[in-house]
Amino acid sequence: MPVRIGVQVQPQHADFAKMRSTWQAAEELGADTIYTWDHFYPLSGERDGKHFEGVVSLSALAASTQRARVGALVFCNSYRNPQLLADVHRTVDHLSGGRVIFGIGAGWFQRDYDEYGYEFGTAPDRLRALARDLPLIKARLSKLNPPPLGELPILIGGRGEKVTLRLVAEHAQMWHTFVDSVEEYLGLTAILAQHCEKAGRDPNTIEHVLGSFSDTLGLADDLADAGVAELTFRVSGPDYDLGELREAIQWRDRYNATAAA
Repeated sequence: MPVRIGVQVQPQHADFAKMRSTWQAAEELGADTIYTWDHFYPLSGERDGKHFEGVVSLSALAASTQRARVGALVFCNSYRNPQLLADVHRTVDHLSGGRVIFGIGAGWFQRDYDEYGYEFGTAPDRLRALARDLPLIKARLSKLNPPPLGELPILIGGRGEKVTLRLVAEHAQMWHTFVDSVEEYLGLTAILAQHCEKAGRDPNTIEHVLGSFSDTLGLADDLADAGVAELTFRVSGPDYDLGELREAIQWRDRYNATAAA
C-alpha cells in the first residue's frame, strides 16, 4: 500500500483566511490528508494568541478542499456529547463528499478544561469516559439517516500501553501517535498486536498514522519500511510554512515509486 502524507494545520496564531488558503495550498501540493485539532487555546507561542474552535474549523476545511481526506488530530472526547460528535462527523462527511476521518482521544490539555468549565479529573477518569463513549459513537453512527457517505474511519490518538492501545484494538480503524525512533514505534506496535489478539482482531486492519516530535522526515524511510501507512507533519500560524510538507511529498513520491518498481 502506498505511504501517505498528512499535515496538521494548527488553528492558532493566524486569521481564518490564512488558514483556509493553507489548507488549499497543502492540497494543491499533494497532501493526502489535512488535519486540524480540537483545543481552545494555542499549544505553543503566545498562550492567549489567536485561536479557532475545532468543529467549525473541520467543517470549513471540508468545504474548502476537494480531494484530501480531512479530520482532526484529535477531537477531545470530554468536550461534547459523544453521540452529537458522531452526528457532527456524519454531517461533515456528507459536506466533504465522504472524506472525513473521525479522530478522537481522551483529552489532556488542562487549560482547555479549566477555562471552559469542564471537569479535568484524572487521566484514568478521562480514559474510562472514552471507553464508555466509543460504543455510543459507533452505535449512533449506525443509526443515522442518511448514514455517512464515506467509510468514516475512527482514528484514536494516544500511546498509553494499558488502556489507549486496548481501545485502538477494540474500536479503531486508524491509530495516531508520535515517536522519536523506529525502535519505539516497533515496541508500541508489539503491544498493540497483543491487545488485538485478546480482542480477536487482525492488527493489520488498523492503519498506523505516525509523526515525530523530533524529525519525521529523517525517520520516514525506516517508519515506512516498518509498516506505517501515513506520516504526519505540523504547521502553525501565522506563516504556515509548507516547506517541510513539500519535501515530504517529494519523498513520498520517490518512496512509493521505488516500492512499486
